[in-house]
Amino acid sequence: MNTIKISVRNLVEFILNSGDLTTSSGLKDPDAMQEGTRIHKKLQKRMGAGYQPEVPLSITVPVSYDDVDFEMCVEGRADGIFTDETGIVIDEIKGVYSELSHMKEAKPVHRAQALCYAYIYAAEHKLKGIGVRMTYCYIPTEEVRYFSEYIDFKSLKKWFFDLINSYAKWAAWQIKWQDTRNNSIKDIEFPFEYREGQNTLVKGVYQSILRKKRLYIEAPTGVGKTISTLFPAVKSMGEELAEKIFYLTAKTITRTVAQETFGILAESGVQIKYVTVTAKEKICILDKPACNPGTCPRALGHFDRVNDAVYDILTHENNISREVILSYAEKHNVCPFEMCLDTTTWADAIIGDYNYAFDPTASLKRFFGNDKSNDYIFLIDEAHNLVERARSMYSATVIKEDFLAAKKLVKSYSKKVTNATEKCNNSLLSMKRDCDDLVKYNSVEIEDFIIRLMRLASYLEEFLQDNPHTDHPMDSDARDKLLEFYFNIRSFLSIYEILDDKYIIYSDYTDNGEFCLHLQCMDPSTNLDICLKKARAAIFFSATLLPIRYYMDQLAGGEDDYAIYAPSPFPKENRLLMIGRDVSTKYTRRGHFEYTKIAEYIHDFVAAKKGNYLIFFPSYKMMKDICIYLCELYHIHCSPVPEIYMQSSSMSENEQEDFLSHFEDTPKNTTLGLCVLGGIFGEGIDLKDSRLIGTVIVGTGLPMVCTENELFREYFDSNNGSGFSYAYQYPGMNKVLQAAGRVIRTDSDKGAILLLDERFLQSSYQKLFPKEWFPYDVVDRTSMSDCLRRFWER
Repeated sequence: MNTIKISVRNLVEFILNSGDLTTSSGLKDPDAMQEGTRIHKKLQKRMGAGYQPEVPLSITVPVSYDDVDFEMCVEGRADGIFTDETGIVIDEIKGVYSELSHMKEAKPVHRAQALCYAYIYAAEHKLKGIGVRMTYCYIPTEEVRYFSEYIDFKSLKKWFFDLINSYAKWAAWQIKWQDTRNNSIKDIEFPFEYREGQNTLVKGVYQSILRKKRLYIEAPTGVGKTISTLFPAVKSMGEELAEKIFYLTAKTITRTVAQETFGILAESGVQIKYVTVTAKEKICILDKPACNPGTCPRALGHFDRVNDAVYDILTHENNISREVILSYAEKHNVCPFEMCLDTTTWADAIIGDYNYAFDPTASLKRFFGNDKSNDYIFLIDEAHNLVERARSMYSATVIKEDFLAAKKLVKSYSKKVTNATEKCNNSLLSMKRDCDDLVKYNSVEIEDFIIRLMRLASYLEEFLQDNPHTDHPMDSDARDKLLEFYFNIRSFLSIYEILDDKYIIYSDYTDNGEFCLHLQCMDPSTNLDICLKKARAAIFFSATLLPIRYYMDQLAGGEDDYAIYAPSPFPKENRLLMIGRDVSTKYTRRGHFEYTKIAEYIHDFVAAKKGNYLIFFPSYKMMKDICIYLCELYHIHCSPVPEIYMQSSSMSENEQEDFLSHFEDTPKNTTLGLCVLGGIFGEGIDLKDSRLIGTVIVGTGLPMVCTENELFREYFDSNNGSGFSYAYQYPGMNKVLQAAGRVIRTDSDKGAILLLDERFLQSSYQKLFPKEWFPYDVVDRTSMSDCLRRFWER
């Protein structure tokens, strides 16, 4: 018989949650925070020897619904059990930031948790009745208020089974759907003829899932990484090895590819429900998210309607895209973002950004809120991006000037918050006086500031909960700014709790002179490892995961984990790779002489054949400077100037699409796109066939020398002697590999690549070349033209 397991908390919150969606819904649950845990332990200790704290309870009951017979296992941990004059009493403790004097009764969801534990205990011990006590503790003062009642077993049993029956519809649907899904997967075959190396990838992914390992795949464009990872993951789900698939990406374009690949499997007969999670800012019906009934009509009564909306979409759709979510959210008048998150609970696969699995502040708590390991599969696309993203996710910064701004916001509303903000500002002011440029600290040296910041966070939590209900509420704009400040200091405190020897703490100044205190993650592997242990297996894949040992080191690879290199399936004769032997982009050599040479190389490269080209530069400044030299060159030679389009910073999605629209198939004229290495056009774009026939890459892509990168260099120099490689060379070369990968996208594509920097001839760079880059041609301007003529005539 099928058994559905669910926690007491998840059960009651799912069935009984009701009312409006508000901004305070997004405030962190005090029970889940450090203060909440501390209050629980303190109150439990205060109760005396007869009080049993943290008592695990579970019950399994038979359920029949819609011709489906199954069992439900409801489990959890009661905060406390004790005896008084009425007999056994179940205690449920809640730490809160709302004034207790406002409370007239226990919150229904909290009471329901206690009632569940009461029924489980009473049923197990055959009691005629049992007491329930709700213990609310106001965290700032530790004031306590109790709500007690006694319930006879007959009434309690009826209430409990009414709750179970309310959930039975969902459980029965889940069992039926999983049977349907698994039967559809059972006999599925790989939907394409295997390319060279693809079969090895598919087997490697499946074996990694079977053996609960992490796999690191370096596979060039054209191998079919998405289908080669999704197919074995879906097969393992059909064999009940996997509970849920998380397809995690860094960019929107790769999320679209994942959706299309699920669609290909669906065309082959696979029935699987996959939901794409879109950021709140992009899916919100308002110009700016404002989760309050007074501002958003969907927020009013959202929780009263959202379960019906989710059930509707689940019973009618498999491909639950952004557009589908928006349609059903409008139909049921609910928040599309919150509805999307609720839908993920029931979906087989979730497509979304890295942060939904790895970011400590943005991860999906319904899946990753505890340390429990589940049969999840992480498919991590474009995994080379995760190193930098993870360092950012696990780092935090506070800016002194933000505290002064927050103080102005609350000055006329709360003296307590104002004073706490002032004390934090004073701590930062003291650090600032000792910081001329940059100062490093250990964790003990910032303890006083952290204590003050924790107090401020508590006061802000209380203020943000209570202020909207007072006679003097803060206006929405000011409240939004204060909320942003609150979330930032919460994030800072969360990162402080996980500090270890892979962090440095330092202060410095922004370009605007603002004083900053940083908790900088230097190596994200430990934090990623904690997240990855919550899944059965993780598959990292990219076309540019070189050197593989560097990425395995940074992305929590262990000695027992695997790495696979897949050869390129494309004909070698369709690619021409050249390295300019007599040009450099080193800072010391940048100027008129080198820029003239670079412009001449570009001029001759694109003159060899009419078509579309992308030219990548290490910076916007060099791009603009060399564009001037290039235009002058066309004037000197009296030759037609090609159409030139230049990337700008902060381009909108429409502007990006407009830029790419100029790269037409079978062009009548030559078109040049001038871009920045590592930018939006450096990876993830697909210009197939004659939409792109050549790329020039100017420079080695080394990141800018700055405080943060120099700290990385120092850190890795002291750890493994590879500071320059880890901080500069490897990230830079990855940008080069990605840019070069834009040229050959299909079996029929033919194109040329020119690397303009003599450093590419050094052995330290040659070691980072993928196998398909060999052999290559070392050229000057004259020999380059000969190579191109022979290549295009071939």
